[in-house]
Amino acid sequence: MGLALASAPAVAQPQGVTDTNAPVKVGLTVQGPDGLLFNGKIRTKGHDVTTATGGTHRCDGTNGGAHPTAVPTPTAALDDAARKRGFTWDGTWYASFDDFSVDTIKSVSGGGVAYWNISVNGTSTPVGGCQFELNAGDQVAFTWTAF
Repeated sequence: MGLALASAPAVAQPQGVTDTNAPVKVGLTVQGPDGLLFNGKIRTKGHDVTTATGGTHRCDGTNGGAHPTAVPTPTAALDDAARKRGFTWDGTWYASFDDFSVDTIKSVSGGGVAYWNISVNGTSTPVGGCQFELNAGDQVAFTWTAF
């Protein structure tokens, strides 16, 4: 009588696959019309964001099809800083853009004469704050900018 041995086939694991939404540490500044409102380092990754005006929506780089998987984003970094450092921000959700427009940070709004510009490493982002991918060490700035 023979003995049959059965084994499960080996399952190949992808080599070099990294978590695209791993937390990163970035520098974040918020510059209002009358001076600096926030300056610090924040650890962030893409996540759902809730604002009083806009409600709860994902803000993880998959917005608008910008990235196939979740990534850290500037607006998620602002949200993390606000929650961890005890200040508020608000933004309107625009479904047509699949993104927030940041309207108010620390009670400072554009008031129809300005907007909150988002830049990373000194360059304005070409897409919304929930669509732009951040990397470790990036310098993110939300700057009150007159029209």
